[in-house]
Amino acid sequence: MSDNTFEALVVNKEEDQFSVNIQRLSHDDLPQGEVLVKVHYSGVNYKDSLATVPNGNIVRNYPMVPGIDLAGVVESSTDPQYKAGDKVIATSYEIGVSHFGGYSEYARVPAKWVVPLPDGLTLKEAMVIGTAGFTAGLSVRSLMQNDITPDKGKVLVTGATGGVGSFAVSILSKLGYEVEASTGKESSHDYLKSIGAASVISREAVYNGELKPLDKQRWIGAVDPVGGEQSSSVLSQIKYGGTVAVSGLTGGAKIPATVFPFILRGVNLQGIDSVYCPMDTRQEVWTLLATDYKPDKLNELIQQEVTIQQLPNALPSLLEGKAKGRIIVRM
Repeated sequence: MSDNTFEALVVNKEEDQFSVNIQRLSHDDLPQGEVLVKVHYSGVNYKDSLATVPNGNIVRNYPMVPGIDLAGVVESSTDPQYKAGDKVIATSYEIGVSHFGGYSEYARVPAKWVVPLPDGLTLKEAMVIGTAGFTAGLSVRSLMQNDITPDKGKVLVTGATGGVGSFAVSILSKLGYEVEASTGKESSHDYLKSIGAASVISREAVYNGELKPLDKQRWIGAVDPVGGEQSSSVLSQIKYGGTVAVSGLTGGAKIPATVFPFILRGVNLQGIDSVYCPMDTRQEVWTLLATDYKPDKLNELIQQEVTIQQLPNALPSLLEGKAKGRIIVRM
């Protein structure tokens, strides 16, 4: 067996045949890019689970190595910004979608997609945070930029047991916010309180199926990775001048809202994009995640740590609604 080969999870689709297999690849199989990384850790995100089902509509070309985030050590680089031995993070952009991703012992990526591992984080911690924690960090930063401070009232986190939600609860709590976490999983109340939620409410307490143009003012802000009709309900219950940071669509892509929260209460709807956000913002947020935003109980956010061989069995859990916290992949 050549030293130039390594294991990777490969998804492929040919006509009606769809496959998810562990395969051996060589460096020559990797796509173009200036930085070759020996991957130490990756993570399991909702996009990754979708990438491994036939109708997920995430992968743009086959065959593909999924995994939208990775952390590892530079093996070689043709870009002078990086050298062998550097510890780095790469998330989002086209990784795991149209460019081979993190479910591989080696990855080659463009230098402009790479972030140096900030002081204060290990490679493992970086992937415990991963795209989910980075998205939560962007969301919290957005609230703070809109002057949503802890003294102004409670902040809601929807989908709180998921990756983005769990991190948002932890970060906001660390920063002194009173966090109300919403979940459809009654068994997860103790978990959410253990990571910083001051109170936990049901999904139905946020949205009971009836949409009102305006409802009782309950929260000064919200981190909402769910989207859909629930986002409309959240908007109608935000206090005057509040902000809702929306980053996901597990609850649907359509938000059937009225203009009333915006024109009568001055509410802000802030979109959160973790895929193509500018590199200066990306580096700023990763630095915050290594310092001010770093959860005190980071390891408690790990639901499961799996090997690449165990990965195919772990991937469906997000689509089945069974995820609580983060699943990380050790290469």
